[in-house]
Amino acid sequence: MPELELIWRAFELRPEPVPTLDPQGEYLRRAWAQAVYPLAEKLGMTMRLPPVQPRSRLAHEAAAWARHQGAFDLMNEAIFRAFFERGEDIGQLDVLVALAESVGLEGEALGRALEHHEYQSEVLADEQRAARYGLRGVPAFVAGGTVLFGVQSVDALEEFLRAAERATDAAPSSGPLPERPVKITR
Repeated sequence: MPELELIWRAFELRPEPVPTLDPQGEYLRRAWAQAVYPLAEKLGMTMRLPPVQPRSRLAHEAAAWARHQGAFDLMNEAIFRAFFERGEDIGQLDVLVALAESVGLEGEALGRALEHHEYQSEVLADEQRAARYGLRGVPAFVAGGTVLFGVQSVDALEEFLRAAERATDAAPSSGPLPERPVKITR
């Protein structure tokens, strides 16, 4: 299988003014019981239905800030664990500052960046890119102009990568590409 450079992008499932879902509501409870919990158990992951459904834009801004600090992976994982394992409200500035500090980043600097929305334009650019691809949910994968939606089997992901590799190889070598190409090497 080819080596892959994965680039995480911001995507809000329910941006303003779309209403958030009730964590105690039937839809989320059923979806988690039928899909999320069985998959998490199969993968050996700890996941709990969060008791809150916050807006995620601020968390995406925090992740963008961390990317510029060279610590995206650390912050991204901290945000996911806080939300999906501990049920923390990742839409709150103080929660994000504490998460940054927990992974060795300067919480005060993140707080200032979030208060001034210094990375909001970067997040909004990712969301516009997602809209151009017609993305409406997560996870979603984009490579070589090919889009794949939803949780996928290993076989489906491997076929997706092969299709992306073929598309990348067949792409014209002149002119700018609309998206940063995925780096695929053997």
